[in-house]
Amino acid sequence: MPEGKIIKALSGFYYVLNEEKIIQCRGRGIFRKQNITPLVGDYVEYEAENDKEGYVLSIEERKNELTRPPIANLDQAVLVFSAMEPSFSTTLLDRFLVLIESKDIEPIICITKTDLLNKVDELAHYVSNYRNIGYTVIETSSETFNGLEALGDYLKGKTSVFAGQSGVGKSSLLNAIRPDLRLKTDEISNSLGRGKHTTRHVELIPAAGGLVADTPGFSSLDFEGIEVEELSSCFPEMAERSNACKFRGCIHVNEPKCAIKKAVEDGDIPTHRYDHYLQFIEEIKERKPRY
Repeated sequence: MPEGKIIKALSGFYYVLNEEKIIQCRGRGIFRKQNITPLVGDYVEYEAENDKEGYVLSIEERKNELTRPPIANLDQAVLVFSAMEPSFSTTLLDRFLVLIESKDIEPIICITKTDLLNKVDELAHYVSNYRNIGYTVIETSSETFNGLEALGDYLKGKTSVFAGQSGVGKSSLLNAIRPDLRLKTDEISNSLGRGKHTTRHVELIPAAGGLVADTPGFSSLDFEGIEVEELSSCFPEMAERSNACKFRGCIHVNEPKCAIKKAVEDGDIPTHRYDHYLQFIEEIKERKPRY
């Protein structure tokens, strides 16, 4: 039975890539009965008499998946944040990082529109902080093409999702990497300070020797499925120090002799990261239980 990878899902059809050929398929009725939805990124078995009339027969076990946007089997998430227009937000970045870390997906921080900075060092402090934590940070510009070669090196041979706030330049980045795509981009709304969604469906696009998902964006940024006791594991700089806390199960808020709070006091953990951790803890505590 032939195998392939779903690279696009649109209007009930699944487009399966098998080497260089794309087969248009529908899902078997058994998927609906089992409440299973094939996702972009799924490895599948299919049957087809021609390129337009195929059926997805089975789905291989997923190594990870996201719900919103619906995509599976990611190697990494490129978290795209603009230096300006809209302004760089560490709160939003840390929220994305927690969500990606909770799914065991490798995050890469990509800062766009660096050509708009008035001073070279405006973001240097934050860039240094995130690199010291261990994150890969790539500074780019779709106008000057700065950093695009470095970004392309990370995309090679990987299945990646581009994620970030609307208007940060995700589609512009992809257009710069692959000019023939001509993905639609919109200007930032002056009244709202953000861009309009320009991508309407999830699709894996060949780019820089890998597959890149251009998506409509994350429609939900809450911490559904993450418990208070698990949150610190989504902050690598906390996870590596948590065993040094005096009390097992320390959540690093009010407990005495907490290694995390000590690291914040000593400047080894950035204050803004710990502040966001406390903010996210409260959000999780206030989350209404689902029945």
